[in-house]
Amino acid sequence: MKSKDYKFLLILLLSFNAFSQFKFSGSVSDSNGKHLSGVEIINTVSGKSIFTDKSGNFTMQFSAKGNYVVLFFAENYAMQEKQILVSGSETYLRVILEPLGQMLSEVVINQQREKISAIRKLKDIEETAIYAGKKTEVVQINKITANKATNNARQIFSQVVGLTINESNDGGLQLSIGGRGLDPNRTSNFNTRQNGYDISADVLGYPESYYATPTEALEEIQVIRGAASLQYGTQFGGMINFKLKSPSKKEMELTQRLTGGSYDLFTSFTSLSGTKGKFSYYSFYNYKQGNGFRPNSEFDAKNFFANLNYQFTDHTSLHFDYTHFSYLVKQPGGLTDFMFYQDPTQSNRSRNWFAVDWNLFSLRLKHKFQHNADFSLQLFGLDASRKALGYRSNRVSNSDTPGTERDLILGDFINWGAEARYLKKYKFFSSSNAFLIGAKYYQSNNTGIQGPGSSGNEADFDLATDEFPLYATQSSYTFPNLNVAVFGENIFRVTPSFSVTPGFRYESIKTQANGYFRKINRDLAGNVILDETEFENNVKERSFFLFGLGLSYKPLNGIEIYGNVSQNYRSVTFNDIRTASPSQAIDENISDEKGYSSDLGVRGIIANKLTFDISGFALYYNDKIGEYEAPNPNGTGTVVRFRDNVGTALTYGFESMLDWNLVRTFLKGNENLVWKVFTNVSVTESEYLKSHVPNVKGNKVEFVPFINLKSGMGFGYKNFLSQFQYTYVSSQFTEAKNLPTDSNDNIYGIFGKIPSYAVMDFSTSYKCKRFKLEAGVNNLTNNWYFTRRATGYPGPGIIPSEPRVFYTTLEFVF
Repeated sequence: MKSKDYKFLLILLLSFNAFSQFKFSGSVSDSNGKHLSGVEIINTVSGKSIFTDKSGNFTMQFSAKGNYVVLFFAENYAMQEKQILVSGSETYLRVILEPLGQMLSEVVINQQREKISAIRKLKDIEETAIYAGKKTEVVQINKITANKATNNARQIFSQVVGLTINESNDGGLQLSIGGRGLDPNRTSNFNTRQNGYDISADVLGYPESYYATPTEALEEIQVIRGAASLQYGTQFGGMINFKLKSPSKKEMELTQRLTGGSYDLFTSFTSLSGTKGKFSYYSFYNYKQGNGFRPNSEFDAKNFFANLNYQFTDHTSLHFDYTHFSYLVKQPGGLTDFMFYQDPTQSNRSRNWFAVDWNLFSLRLKHKFQHNADFSLQLFGLDASRKALGYRSNRVSNSDTPGTERDLILGDFINWGAEARYLKKYKFFSSSNAFLIGAKYYQSNNTGIQGPGSSGNEADFDLATDEFPLYATQSSYTFPNLNVAVFGENIFRVTPSFSVTPGFRYESIKTQANGYFRKINRDLAGNVILDETEFENNVKERSFFLFGLGLSYKPLNGIEIYGNVSQNYRSVTFNDIRTASPSQAIDENISDEKGYSSDLGVRGIIANKLTFDISGFALYYNDKIGEYEAPNPNGTGTVVRFRDNVGTALTYGFESMLDWNLVRTFLKGNENLVWKVFTNVSVTESEYLKSHVPNVKGNKVEFVPFINLKSGMGFGYKNFLSQFQYTYVSSQFTEAKNLPTDSNDNIYGIFGKIPSYAVMDFSTSYKCKRFKLEAGVNNLTNNWYFTRRATGYPGPGIIPSEPRVFYTTLEFVF
């Protein structure tokens, strides 16, 4: 075919979208004639929004004639819904917003929020990011009635499909979620961000999140599945972004929340925010303490955050964030199966401690160019440490012996990075397209030390090498890592309703592990028979491209069919290079994982009553890293969980989220009533397609329950809101050999299934002027169950989940 034929074909394809652009413009003011700037104007058909300028004027463009519903929303004003007919080249409208009354009910406020975002997914374009064709879910915190004081993930993520959750009883200090066959431990298979910047220990070398942003401070949580690898990293899980609340429009607003609960739980959350001229701020201080339902479970945590913003012009702004998070937790250790079924509240570890000190920094510059382009530059850094101390024999039933040595693991994380993004919206054959190009630089220099801890009982995090010079396992490493990435995406609108979004990511990764590992073995009489020190200087450099493609088709108002496929990659981590757990061993030749993730689904809203997202997915892993039972390669005669590239695995399934508004269906016109039901169900299958490990091929992939169900109902009248939730998760394997559960096991507790479990939660709230009272019960039926078999801290062994607990929160705003 000649080149002119290609040109003709290209023109033919793009001509489908060669329609005139229709303008809808106007002005927004209050009842006194004051022009209102920053009013959000939302096209409910496309989900796109714009804002009024400083003079209250706006211009919105449509690609076709027709009837549209447009929402006008501004804080402290009653929202207006306007139906407009776009027929000529331009339509003009003057809108007047009325101030809200002081006694507006909580139900009416929630109804306004629902109108703004009935289908809450991320828009095709948000600031300098593209989400077209991707599986996105947004948790809107202000619409949740839940135990926010303890970050109850089972409730917070109730409407995000397919997530598996490791539950703990430490007041929500850490978040551990996974899904689709990804290990939930410390959310290490997602790129975890806060306000758009990384918050994990080391994105490549140690992507575990020890810091969990308090839910009470959040505006929303954005979840983008595996296709996020093109913009946010290489990982299979995708990206989770914790977006904190925006500053109040008042000069000063103080919010105080006090929570008390079972097992001596006490939390205090205080926030201060405001706006004066071009300067705005939001800050909070969060304190938590409690004892837990098992002995040796007390915790104490402090969290401070400050966000400072300066709006130089309408187009340029600067934003600074600082986060401090520190806590000390006493850990009761894990249980064997026999111990769990005998008494899940027991503990045979009285000297185990865990401490975290986290300091995050971020500086972001945002600029809007006059030629319809946006630029952002984000600088970020982390200065943090985590310290683990305790007795961790892989014979879990062995009791801790006072006066003996403990394992001490110290980790320091110092890293910084920069991420620049440029997004340009442009016309091509009269169609509106968008191009994104970005780059990220990331550098870390982290350390890890393992050695003897003191013989005492307290949280003494100093090495006790003088007291125990022949401690069995000692190591000291530095992990200098360097990562440079370039990424890009482009939305091509072939027709007004159909878009294609290809993308790429180029990665250059250099990981290093420099240090030594000392190994001491003894005979049965306690005599040293081996004392050797191995020095290592491992350097691994690789570079590669990742590609992806997203499709979006919007055949009807409010309905979208979407699909995507993306390459994924996961590099080996610090823990993959050198283990620090006596219950685990690692193959010295372990290598990176590679694979693909894909989604195909339909989402939208029907008759403004039923919101839905129904999709199928598949994840293909090559050289999947997994664990299985094996003899300890150190020759000690014990059995360990061996970590290795187990083989090639496939995880696939069906996910659906339905949210039905019963008031709009059966009780129309009752503005003081809320009545909704939701169902979130994931049906997932998995299989190891091939493996070099005996008895693994054909097995199920670990951390994949066949059924993962969350369902509930929300009811509200005026200032009273409540929600009931039912959770059911079927059994899942925790290692590749699919060992069955042995309830008589009284040695290890690290092998076998996680049995199926069901939990019920109830939460309620009542608002009176500036005060709000919240209360609830988690695990209403007091079921005993567990969600994790830990190989290291806080185990090893089974970590029981909380029994029935109560909480009460008092909030007041000034």
